[in-house]
Amino acid sequence: MTTHLSASDLTCRRGGTTVLTGVDLTVEQGSRWAIVGPNGAGKSTLLRVLAGIDHADRGEVRLRGRPIEQFRLRDRAREIAVVSQHEQPPADLLVRELVVLGRVPHRSPWSTARDDDDLAVSALARLDLGGLADRPVDRLSGGELRRVLVARALAQEASLLILDEPTNHLDLLHQHELLAMVAELDLTVVAAIHDLDLADRYFTHIAVVHDGGVAAQGDPATTLQPELVRQVFGVHLTRIAHPSTGDLRLLIDP
Repeated sequence: MTTHLSASDLTCRRGGTTVLTGVDLTVEQGSRWAIVGPNGAGKSTLLRVLAGIDHADRGEVRLRGRPIEQFRLRDRAREIAVVSQHEQPPADLLVRELVVLGRVPHRSPWSTARDDDDLAVSALARLDLGGLADRPVDRLSGGELRRVLVARALAQEASLLILDEPTNHLDLLHQHELLAMVAELDLTVVAAIHDLDLADRYFTHIAVVHDGGVAAQGDPATTLQPELVRQVFGVHLTRIAHPSTGDLRLLIDP
C-alpha cells in the first residue's frame, strides 16, 4: 500500500520537558490510526507535529513522501484537515459560516459561494446537523460544536483527517455514530482517542504512546494485549464475545 504520512525519529520538547522521543510511524493511505495513551502522554503534541502545525526538535514528518515543511500552508490545508481538541471559534459566527471556512484552501477566482454553501450543507447533513445551520456558534453545546468542527473538516475535502479527541463532550450514541461515519469515509484518518473500546472497534491500526515513545503499534487485536494495557493504563483488559453477534469486544476493569 502507498504511504500517506510518515514520521521518523520524532523528538519534541515543550517547556524544557521532553514530550516525545524517537517516535516512528507509517500511516498507509486509507488506513485509520487511533493514537491512545494516558493523559499527558504526548498524543496531542504528536498530532500537531504530524499535521505540520508544530515542529519537532529532531526527526522528520513526510506527507506523500515529501517533507511536510516543503508544503505551502494553503497546499497543506488542501491535503490535511485538522479538528483540534480545544478550538473555540468566534461566537458571532453561524454554524453554516463556520463550516464554509473549510472551503478557504480551495477558493479560486472560478469558485462560487454557492458551491461552497452546497458542500457545507452536505457536510452538516452527514452529521445530522442540518437543523443547526443558522444557529450562532455560541449557542451550541460542547458535543454539537465537536460535530460541527468535524463537518467543517469534511467540507475541506482533504484526503487526510486528523482528529484530537473527537468524541469529547459527545454522549454514547453520538460517539458511535461519529466514529462509524468516519470509518466509512474514503480518507486516511489519524485520531487521538481516550476510549480503548472505541479505538479497537472503529480503527484499523493503533499506536500506544507511553513515556514519550510508541510502546506498541499495529492492528488492534494484536496491539491491545492485556499485559501492555495493564502496564500503560493500569487497568485489566479482557476480550469477550458479544452475546448477539459473537464479535469480540473489550471488557476493561480497574
